[in-house]
Amino acid sequence: MSERIEVLIPEEEVDKRISEIGEEISKAYAGKTIHMICILKGGAMFMCELAKRINLPVTMDFMSVSSYGDDTKSSGIVRISKDLDESLSGKDVLIVEDIIDSGRTLSYLIEVLKQRGPKSIEICTLLDKPSRREKLVKVDYSCFSIPNEFVVGYGLDYAQKYRNLPYIGVVRFD
Repeated sequence: MSERIEVLIPEEEVDKRISEIGEEISKAYAGKTIHMICILKGGAMFMCELAKRINLPVTMDFMSVSSYGDDTKSSGIVRISKDLDESLSGKDVLIVEDIIDSGRTLSYLIEVLKQRGPKSIEICTLLDKPSRREKLVKVDYSCFSIPNEFVVGYGLDYAQKYRNLPYIGVVRFD
């Protein structure tokens, strides 16, 4: 079985929307330093592009949390394979995700991070699939709401492929 990719959101739309979200975040956090936590690997490309568009001091840390493996459906088991390097105590935290699907991973992660004493925690995602939500999570900043499709590009992958696409695409299996 082979796969092909159909463009869902073109590169120009992605870039424009990230700029808009960067402006929103800059206004909302005026006078503060934002501690951005990237959820690897998918969130890396989005966080770098977003950080460039925030006009405030930004610090960054990275965490690897997974519930997918090499499949297209969540396994339901959350695994932290790389934890944060810095303390969250007293920081204004912005979790940066590539996509929020069922909400199980993020719901678990928020509870873990709240115990570390941040001043605030908010969520920013490139893509949101509200129709798939199983756990309630408050998404503070979302670039795009998308239908229930398996998507790749802009950091999102299928079996570690297609992360480098500059647009969001839907995986089709032939």
